[in-house]
Amino acid sequence: MGEENAVDLWATMTHEEKNRILYQKQKELLAAFLEKGAISREQYEKSLHDLTEKMGAIINADSGSS
Repeated sequence: MGEENAVDLWATMTHEEKNRILYQKQKELLAAFLEKGAISREQYEKSLHDLTEKMGAIINADSGSS
């Protein structure tokens, strides 16, 4: 997918869809930091908890996603 197509797709998404993507990307980034040893397991768990709590309404609406 080209950059222009990605921008067009992003423009058609709802706020909720964008937030779900943002949450997933943040979650993946935290996992990468943990894997590389940039953060501790404790930091990962706290950050993931805080992120999930902050975006809870979005995540709860998307049941079945991990």
